Amino acid sequence: MQEIDDYDYGGNNGLKNLALIVSLTLLSIPVLAFKYIDFVSTWKSSGYIWEAVLLNKQFAYRVDVFLSVRPYAKPLALLVATVLVICLGGLAMFSVTNDSLADCLWLSWTFVADSGNHANSEGIGPRLVSVSISFGGMLIFAMMLGLVSDAISEKFDSLRKGRSKVVEQNHTLILGWSDKLGSLLNQLAIANESLGGGIVVVMAERDKEEMEMDIAKMEFDFKGTFVICRSGSSLILADLKKVSVSKARAIIVLAEDGNADQSDARALRTVLSLVGVKEGLKGHIVVELSDLDNEVLLKLVGGDLVETVVAHDVIGRLMIQCARQPGLAQIWEDILGFENCEFYIKKWPQLHGMQFEDILISFPDAIPCGIKVASRGGKIILNPEDSYVLQEGDEVLVIAEDDNTYAPAALPTVWRGNLPKDFIAPKPAERILFCGWRRDMEDMIMVLDAFLAQGSELWMFNDVHEKEREKKLIDGGLDLSRLENIQLVNRVGNTVIRRHLESLPLQSFDSILILADESVEDSAMQADSRSLATLLLIRDIQSKRLPMSDQVHSGSLSHGSWIGEMQQASDKSVIISEILDPRTKKLLAMSKISDYVLSNELVSMALAMVAEDQQINHVLKELFAEEGNELQIRQANLYVVDGEELSFYEVLLRARQRREIVIGYLVSKAERAVINPPAKSERRRWSLEDAFVVIAEKEWE
Repeated sequence: MQEIDDYDYGGNNGLKNLALIVSLTLLSIPVLAFKYIDFVSTWKSSGYIWEAVLLNKQFAYRVDVFLSVRPYAKPLALLVATVLVICLGGLAMFSVTNDSLADCLWLSWTFVADSGNHANSEGIGPRLVSVSISFGGMLIFAMMLGLVSDAISEKFDSLRKGRSKVVEQNHTLILGWSDKLGSLLNQLAIANESLGGGIVVVMAERDKEEMEMDIAKMEFDFKGTFVICRSGSSLILADLKKVSVSKARAIIVLAEDGNADQSDARALRTVLSLVGVKEGLKGHIVVELSDLDNEVLLKLVGGDLVETVVAHDVIGRLMIQCARQPGLAQIWEDILGFENCEFYIKKWPQLHGMQFEDILISFPDAIPCGIKVASRGGKIILNPEDSYVLQEGDEVLVIAEDDNTYAPAALPTVWRGNLPKDFIAPKPAERILFCGWRRDMEDMIMVLDAFLAQGSELWMFNDVHEKEREKKLIDGGLDLSRLENIQLVNRVGNTVIRRHLESLPLQSFDSILILADESVEDSAMQADSRSLATLLLIRDIQSKRLPMSDQVHSGSLSHGSWIGEMQQASDKSVIISEILDPRTKKLLAMSKISDYVLSNELVSMALAMVAEDQQINHVLKELFAEEGNELQIRQANLYVVDGEELSFYEVLLRARQRREIVIGYLVSKAERAVINPPAKSERRRWSLEDAFVVIAEKEWE
């Protein structure tokens, strides 16, 4: 029995010595390899050339590739290191104690997990091994903390940078960032208010935190709408998928600041990326273009999926309309925004078989403006003939406060009177001044030539030299020799220098348009500051040139009020200022020394309206176009006799004798027009100082 015990003891000593040798060998291999690996090289083929590559560089390269490419590399490295420390520690512990190998491996794990366990070890050998294992355990624990910390930091950094995916449906997606974003978000929030709010996702090549800070500074109520920001490029499919582009109900592509062609080229590439989404798009695309000539390319790429709003060209034409009809800018602002009345299209089966003349007076809370004809592929006919009969499948276009605030009622009895007079007055020649230079100047000149009477003058005052000015107009497609009604008068000067402006006959112009100059249009604040300076200088010069009798009669001299003098000058000529920043609007509204066209806000309103209903874009395009129907302000003497009592319905039917649709009225001395008035059947007394807002095919002469 004693012999067997001696034999087992000798066998255990052999195993323990072997375990110690293996442990020391495994620990020494990395040290020797790290020290002498520089002396080992391999041969690597690069084409036809064989070159020596040091093994340490190859090893470092392979480790780097493994850690970079494999997402599980760091956790795997930590696991391998932990297993090695436990195994080596267990073998070493087995070599210096009388415990079994299984017990030593478990003890080694406890030292790794809790370094304080080695305090209970007895003997020099076990203590040295346990301390070594504990140091390895601390290293493992530090690696694990670093790995967890990096993972958490990376996740929070991903959330902070806007890299996480948006999991939304039926949201509005805005691609890009510009000065129009604030007004656009405001309009979308108002549109979503009746639904209890909505989700708007903004993706731009900006830092997410910066975008959120800029949006937080916007001074308006989101009315339950949540805005989610993400950093990314609209040209990268992976970024588009990150914002759930395929599930958005509308996608708005904003024009970038800067060169018009570059901005439109980027919009074209964005549409190509959107069309290339494999999952397909649920909603339509609304693209803000800078140049009308590029619209054909967008339609070629996107087809019926894309609606375009050519902002710059639209604002130029709108400014001309507003210069010739003061107050029209405010009416457009009311119709385009969601705060008052806007366009809606809906089917009403109960109206089938009725003529459009009867449909006009069938809505107490709305004004019909057109028909979407089903038999003509859904084409919208604005201001149709009275005899048109509503067919099955047709839809009615109306102006109403909201889509759920109107419905047809019983047909009222309306007296159909006659117009008070029908005459054609010759249009007088006009003198108009343009201050500043826009890139669509040639289009504005062609529109003016079509509107104005023969013998009219267009003065252009800016710092572009005359030869360069002529070259730009010709390159834009304007044939100066084919202008029939206007004569161009060129003056070179700075619009914010008083002595330059004083060289112009400012008191003789019927209308003055202050344009957001092309050189500063990228900065809304700078452009508006320049426009305000020009406006104040012109009004001051005009007030100083007023006849003395006018100044004394107005009381401006006795009061010494500069704003009073400028308001007196504003009665003599119309000035339209192109304003980019909504905050500048408040200054002009309070002073009442100029009408204005809030270009950025109007474009944002149009984008939001088309995003909500794709069909409305066809209506807006016709109203903004050179030909076809347009919004106009007409004097009351064309429809009523002074002091005559008529209901709005009666005025509406009278206007149909000229193929016009009256959508509102402007009472004398009132600041704002009333669009889609209530109580349309109630009679009221009209004055010849009143005016009516109409949709008409051409301007009444």
